[in-house]
Amino acid sequence: MPLSKRMELGRTDRLVVLGLLALMLGVPVLNLALPETALLHVDTFTVTLLGKYFCYAMLAIAVDLVWGYCGILSLGHGAFFALGGYAMGMYLMRQIGDRGVYGNPLLPDFMVFLNWDALPWYWWGFSSFPFAMAMVVVVPALLALVFGFFAFRARVNGVYLSIITQALTYALLLAFFRNEMGFGGNNGLTDFKELLGFDLQSDATRMALFVTTVACLIGAYVGCRAIVRSRFGRVVVAIRDAEDRARFLGYRVEHYKLFIFVVSAIIASVSGALYVPQVGIINPGEFAPLGSIEVVIWVAIGGRGTLFGAIVGAVLVSFAKSWFTGLFPEAWLFVLGSLFVLGTLFLPRGVVGILERPSS
Repeated sequence: MPLSKRMELGRTDRLVVLGLLALMLGVPVLNLALPETALLHVDTFTVTLLGKYFCYAMLAIAVDLVWGYCGILSLGHGAFFALGGYAMGMYLMRQIGDRGVYGNPLLPDFMVFLNWDALPWYWWGFSSFPFAMAMVVVVPALLALVFGFFAFRARVNGVYLSIITQALTYALLLAFFRNEMGFGGNNGLTDFKELLGFDLQSDATRMALFVTTVACLIGAYVGCRAIVRSRFGRVVVAIRDAEDRARFLGYRVEHYKLFIFVVSAIIASVSGALYVPQVGIINPGEFAPLGSIEVVIWVAIGGRGTLFGAIVGAVLVSFAKSWFTGLFPEAWLFVLGSLFVLGTLFLPRGVVGILERPSS
């Protein structure tokens, strides 16, 4: 299929993109142009919250690409999300300089507190924004490439692959909790001051981060749609539905699955990098296996194998989490489990399945 044909969007896709564009352009205007007393004014806290939700939506798209279209149920995509977040966090920590609590121009505060006498070699280069952004892509891509190469080559599938991906993120969780790793241990990285010279607490910077997040979400959505609409994407779906048959037809199944897995990991990492400057912290808790399982629930509730359903599921469930944890914090996990069970029983195609027309 020609590239121009692959890039054409269907009616639903155009509505999704137009809706996101309207939010990308409209929300900053409602925040910056209208006074706080205006009815339609959107406060900065809400903008930051929306930005966080759209970071989650990017992560959900990454999981939907690999699970909904390739049939790989990954329970470890939180690892790629966290790695991207740590790469951004390391850059932001280097920008603090001598404005930290201990006034050390080279070492972050936690390293001074732990009596480190030199910056570890893996922190070198993170004072440069282009280098940090390159690491956001390269590090998770390499991890996904190595992990996927051995897993897919060994033909590990189904629940066994899911358990291995969960073990991967749990191993990283334990590693990053250690102070000796040089990533802040249990506290992680925080107290960020600026990004590219702009104050992270200013409304203008918050708006810029929101716009960048929505733009990246649109790019991820359109890019993934182009992949799944291509001949390559049709082979990937065939592998999902009948892997052995696709292999017998001569397709190198491992190569297709590896490509999708790496692309998905990169999207998840970029979402993590956008998440950190908006929430102001990154710690090992982002590696927790429960977080990766929650992403799968977003996709299932929104609508697996649709891409736009992943966006809907991530935003709806994240909003519900914010609301329920504020009123009934101890009941949220029960609510989440109930949503998943009820959605599986009564909405097998997710929330977006309600909007689909019955086939004639």
